[in-house]
Amino acid sequence: MTALLLSLALAAPALAAPCGNTSAGFEAWKADMAQEAKAEGVGKAGRAALMGASYSKATISADRNQKSFKYTLQKFLSVRGADAIVSQGRSRKKKNPDLYAGLEAQYGVPAGVLLAIHGMETGFGNFMGDTNVVSAIATLTYDCRRSDFFRPHLLGALVLVDQGSISAKSVGAKHGELGHTQFLPGNALNFGQDGNGDGRIDLTNLTDALATTANYLSQKGWQPGQGYQEGEPNFAVIKQWNAATVYQQAIALMGAKIDG
Repeated sequence: MTALLLSLALAAPALAAPCGNTSAGFEAWKADMAQEAKAEGVGKAGRAALMGASYSKATISADRNQKSFKYTLQKFLSVRGADAIVSQGRSRKKKNPDLYAGLEAQYGVPAGVLLAIHGMETGFGNFMGDTNVVSAIATLTYDCRRSDFFRPHLLGALVLVDQGSISAKSVGAKHGELGHTQFLPGNALNFGQDGNGDGRIDLTNLTDALATTANYLSQKGWQPGQGYQEGEPNFAVIKQWNAATVYQQAIALMGAKIDG
């Protein structure tokens, strides 16, 4: 059902509910969007979460102010604390070698890449966000700037609520990203893995989050044993994790140092 729902969402025409660049029309938009969500298979819990969402000014502010992606690579590495990420990444790999070896055996993705992403996204889980997930993703879907991009992720978030993977109160990053490695909800729905085998996909659990990250990269075409620096086969897969060139370069460079 979830694959069908998201395929419908990706193929959906422009929103019937009008977008807006201020909070003025948000409440009316939610009601219209809830009807669209119902038609696309979202249940009562998911629709209730949508109707309980608030317009997130913090999300809009963050969306308009992504300065770090405009830095040079060296400035970006400095601002993001690359040396600390590499140091902590090496330590984590050494302390839990079986986890990372198991992930590479199953998905083909080496530890350095997963640890670089983990460190970059949340400082190894130290800060996974403070913004209501449904409110954030609903606000971005309502906002005119990138409505079509965020709509499948809103539907994904609502299905995750229906499934019990998240709740209406779950918090994440300013754009609604979830867990240790900051998955947008639609991607969490499509690529989520129960890494620790407890019967539930929980991206605030380290093992689930790393397995989901490795699965995402694998499904996007990661070639086991091939390189991931610029010009090498797997760099194209890193590009699919984040659209910013400096981010892609940073992951590749830090990953190599962690794996080295």
